[in-house]
Amino acid sequence: MTAFLLSVHVLAAILAVGPVAIAASMYPPAARAARENPGDARKTATVHVLHRITRVYSVIAIFVPVFGLATGARLGVLGDIWLIVSMILTAGAAAVLIGLILPGQRLLLAELDQQHDTTSATRRLGMQTGIFNLLWAIVVVLMIYRPGSTTGVGL
Repeated sequence: MTAFLLSVHVLAAILAVGPVAIAASMYPPAARAARENPGDARKTATVHVLHRITRVYSVIAIFVPVFGLATGARLGVLGDIWLIVSMILTAGAAAVLIGLILPGQRLLLAELDQQHDTTSATRRLGMQTGIFNLLWAIVVVLMIYRPGSTTGVGL
């Protein structure tokens, strides 16, 4: 059962969080390109598709912490500091995604449709996406390195 839970956890991280990270990272440059070429329907459509990917895969990504907690409980490591830090960082990444990135993307879509200047909003969204991706990168390192682990992988 532990192997199944861990497998679903890792697959969900790869197949759900990966697309969110990539689509969210591609969004600001795509929004800039759409703003610079307001008559290009393909560039505007790209921005809409990237927002949809970010939004839909964000919902699917809920399986990552759910199966991560189940795996941690099964392994008896829920009290380990590396896992607690990972959970806090995961919650932080989710807060950035739900509270900043998705609303920022919606705002930019509205501004693009109304042909407003989106320079500062695009830069801010790029920074927020970078923070989101950095948080996930740290979580991945903690999941692999696991400081204090008795498996010999960590310190």
